[in-house]
Amino acid sequence: MGTEEWTVVLARSGRKKRGFQKMIIPPKMLEPAKPWAPENSENDPERELKLMGKMHTYVESLQSSQFYQAFMDQIQRSEMSDLIGKVLVSEEKMSMVVYGIGSIESYEPPRLQLGLAILMKKNLSWIGDVEVFDPVISSVESKVLSAFGFSVLSINEEGQRQASKPTFFFMPHCEAVLYNNLLRANWEVNRLNQIVLLGNSFNGYEQVVSTSMLSVREETHGHIFAVRSFTKEFPVNTVSDDYFRAFHTSSWHFFNVESDADLQLLKL
Repeated sequence: MGTEEWTVVLARSGRKKRGFQKMIIPPKMLEPAKPWAPENSENDPERELKLMGKMHTYVESLQSSQFYQAFMDQIQRSEMSDLIGKVLVSEEKMSMVVYGIGSIESYEPPRLQLGLAILMKKNLSWIGDVEVFDPVISSVESKVLSAFGFSVLSINEEGQRQASKPTFFFMPHCEAVLYNNLLRANWEVNRLNQIVLLGNSFNGYEQVVSTSMLSVREETHGHIFAVRSFTKEFPVNTVSDDYFRAFHTSSWHFFNVESDADLQLLKL
């Protein structure tokens, strides 16, 4: 097998439940962050004002929706509330990092996703400063994000932010490689246990690959599958078709890695 091919080892036939027994992954150095700025930096107050008005409308509509009520009810249930408290430990707040929000000026799902981020920042006392990045963000969108109190990153971290303190990552419908990069950058007990992640269902990735018997490349899925045994996942209920496109297959993920857990990545 070449050094770039990776295989998921499935349970032997005869067992009732198929699943991942072992994932063999080589260590890989983190890529350096790349400086970034919007391609078009020209001011356009009219577009900014129009987009601000549109976002306020989306936030108001979202806040009064059954989807948002169900979303907040889920967070406030004791099991999830306890897990959030376990990540915070003695901290009052955790920083929030939003990756992959997309173009809020061009598409509705990113506006709904940003609207949810705005409401979480407003209504969840444990969320602190919020940073946002997507390489497609325009100068107009960057100014609107800033007006809502969010900081737009000036570097492309490619998902490789290391959690040196409790951190909430909101990564709506990102590519698998970004989730994998995040896990790889935090592949040690203390860092994983300081992460709360809201994004694509890891269980969903596992089911698709387990069913299709596809080989898995380390750079796109390896760490996602390797972390599953340490993950507590809570699917988000989209409630209605209005929110399906923006939030389908989304889940909360919490990582509970014991201090003696074997996270060593072995080379083929």
